[in-house]
Parts: sequence; C-alpha cells; structure tokens
Amino acid sequence: MGISVRVAVAVVLLGGGAVGCGDHSVKSVKEGSAELAPSAAVAKAVDKVEDITSLHYRVSGTVPEKGRLTAEVSMKAKPAAMTMAMTVVGARKPGELDIRFVDKAIYVGGSGVDASKLGGKGWLKAEPAVWGRGGADNQTYGVLPGSMEVSPLVQSTVMVGSQDVRRIGAETVDGTKATHYRGTVTERGLRAAQSAAKGKAARQRRTDSLDQFVVLQVDGTMTMDLWVDGDDHPKQYRVRGKTYPTQADADGGTLDLTVTFLDIDQKVTVEAPPAADTAELGD
Repeated sequence: MGISVRVAVAVVLLGGGAVGCGDHSVKSVKEGSAELAPSAAVAKAVDKVEDITSLHYRVSGTVPEKGRLTAEVSMKAKPAAMTMAMTVVGARKPGELDIRFVDKAIYVGGSGVDASKLGGKGWLKAEPAVWGRGGADNQTYGVLPGSMEVSPLVQSTVMVGSQDVRRIGAETVDGTKATHYRGTVTERGLRAAQSAAKGKAARQRRTDSLDQFVVLQVDGTMTMDLWVDGDDHPKQYRVRGKTYPTQADADGGTLDLTVTFLDIDQKVTVEAPPAADTAELGD
C-alpha cells in the first residue's frame, strides 16, 4: 500500500514486575537432576514458543510512534486473527482504539477514531491487512506502531541472540512463579546466533528473532528481560532501547515495552463488526 493510504488512516485517528535480588550465578533452573545455564534456559523457552497456538496478553510501555500506551490482546496463530483494546495516553491526542484483525482486514473503532470521518458509522475497515508476520510483511495502515504489528510469540525470542544472559532471580508475574533473566541484544549477536543454529527449523527461528530486532528499530544495543515460568514458557518480556532517528524525531525515540502472557492455548474467537456499521477506507 502507498503512503497516501497510510495518511488517510492517520487523518481518521486522533493520535495520528518487580526485580528480585541479583543472582548472577551461571546455573539457573533445574531439568530433572541437571541444571541449565541461563543461556540454555532461555533457548529452551524460545524453542517452545512455536508450539503455542493462541495467546491472551497485555502490553504496556512507551513506543516512539504513539507515546505511552496500554493494550490487552487476544490472538490466534492459524489462521491469524487478533482483537485488541489499546489506550494511548502519551500522544498529543490520546484516545482508545478497539482493533480487530480478521479475514485479512483490519477494523478500528473507539474514541480514538474521528467519528466525523465515518459517516455516522462506528468502525473503519481497511484491506488487505496483514498482522503478526515478519517486519516487512505487516500492513496495519499506521494504526499500530511497528513494534506491535508482530506476534509477541516471535518477538519474545529475541533474547536468544544475547551473549551475556544472566539470572536475576525468582519472581512472581501475574500470580505465576517465574525465573527472571536479563541480557543485552545486538544485531551482530543475533546474526551470530543465526549462523550457529543447527538444523533448518532452529535456523528459521533465529532468523525470525533477527527480524524482530529490526522491527523494534533499536539503534545499537537493546536490553531485554525475560521471565520464564515453571513449564519453560515465556511469561513476560521487556525490551528497552534507543531507536533510530526518524523524520518526526531527528534525535530518535525511546522504546520501553513490556508484554505479559496471561493465558496460552485458550479458545480465541474474533468476529468482524457488522457490515452496516462499518465504513470502508476507500469511501
């Protein structure tokens, strides 16, 4: 889609875990009688992500495109579908957006939409739309910041490229006991992890992780925290870093985003709004 289509959507929209005690020991979690080093524990959690078929999660933090925001999201992987309630609180014109992605179309409603542009209807529809893929493949018409156009199941794997993963300690996240790890991530480290991966599947996972780092647009080094639950699934992750300069922000911006997995592999149903209450972007 061309730039003019993205601008058209922008006109309609208004807005355009506590850290435990430090334990930097080499060993972290137990697997039977053996203990995994922090990097191995993270790699195991990353490899289990692809088995997750659906996810209910929460997002909070700051992204350069929108400012401070919160969101609650439910998604399923195949076929890709998503429903999100997002509140933008840090932009020049804050508002709430109800966003749905289903049947290769994106629907947007809520107080963050300029009702005068919708001809009395409650929803805006734009298609074809793509959500949840690699960075270059997504198309949400400027509704979502780039860092939230992708599936968090893939974004949570970026830490596999860290060469200095350490164990912070045992913590509780959303009522679940988890082990907290922290490391720094660079494009160079992710490329090294990609090259060192053994097997086609592992190499593809590392390639996807590299793609997600590019999506986050971090200029240099990113700090990432990952919380892993007792079933070796990611429970929460946080990404922080300085982002590349843009036309809108010559000095670059700040990314500080936390994603918490609330439920996995639960039934997720996403329905399109009524056609009679939907305005087409082309109109």
